[in-house]
Amino acid sequence: MYCVKDLVESGGSLQSVPSKYIFPENPEDCIISDAETIPIIDFSLLTSASLKQRSKVIHELGTACREWGFFMVINHGVKKTLRDEMIKACQSFFDLPTEEKRDYAGKKFVDPIRWGTSFNTKVDKTYFWRDYLKVHVHPQFNAPQKPVGFSEIVEEYCKQNRELASELLKGISASLGLEENYIQKTLNVGSNSHQLLVINSYPACPQPELVMGLPPHSDHGLLTIIMQNDLGGLQVQHDGKWVPVNPPPDSFVVNVGDQLEILTNGIYKSILHRAMVNSKATRISVGTANGPPLDTVVSPAPELVDRENQPARYRPITYRQYVEFQQSNHLDGKSCLSHVFV
Repeated sequence: MYCVKDLVESGGSLQSVPSKYIFPENPEDCIISDAETIPIIDFSLLTSASLKQRSKVIHELGTACREWGFFMVINHGVKKTLRDEMIKACQSFFDLPTEEKRDYAGKKFVDPIRWGTSFNTKVDKTYFWRDYLKVHVHPQFNAPQKPVGFSEIVEEYCKQNRELASELLKGISASLGLEENYIQKTLNVGSNSHQLLVINSYPACPQPELVMGLPPHSDHGLLTIIMQNDLGGLQVQHDGKWVPVNPPPDSFVVNVGDQLEILTNGIYKSILHRAMVNSKATRISVGTANGPPLDTVVSPAPELVDRENQPARYRPITYRQYVEFQQSNHLDGKSCLSHVFV
């Protein structure tokens, strides 16, 4: 497998982008809005003993999910030392010799560990300027054994991310007027929940305006929690414009996934987002996709279907079927979700 890192580092300084990486131009892609920022949620208030503070932040959480599908979380309790160690460990993995990373060149979504490039090179018409590592970390924990210490850092980081996602899902349930444990009980989200760690490396590109790190897409799970190094690149679509995400120091970016859109019958929608690259240095992003057990059937909640006489908008589907469909096709907007529209 020939990854982007190899391409950039082969034979001296890369001056131009190979044609297979040049992304087709779309005038709508150029509409950028720097005047807006995605909402900020203070996690410490969500777990506060004060009912007034908790009620306020639950309302803010619901508004963020309904109007943006994205929000930033501050005061989350995950220590900076652990987050810094995670970023360094991820960088160290991509710095391993290609021969060692090739041991993890999986072929299928169900492979415990997959290292690769682009999205799905079997079907990608244009390659994306991205190398990745995808690891199924829960309910069965997996991790590469190199570099030294990588596995231990990943395990602790993902554990704390699951705890964060669990509390956020309680707040989201309450924001919908449901019992706070509704999502956990309905989808069996708990000890058997599925968590996929996705680490992306976007090497510096000599012509960043010609390529795409990842094209506009939505995520397949319930909630994705994202951390990145100091280099920005994430953009969110809002009101027909692309909004650059500039998270405050020590924060996480969280987004609604397709399974949450299905469960809420479209009240909370997954939102298109994309990853841009730069010419200066490698951007690292770390995402944890938190979802139900893979064999759980996800469908609109009856309580939300009946609300305002709304019919069910999505067909029932297992999480496994949904993800395998997404992973085996082009990464193309929300085309996977349209597959389950009623």
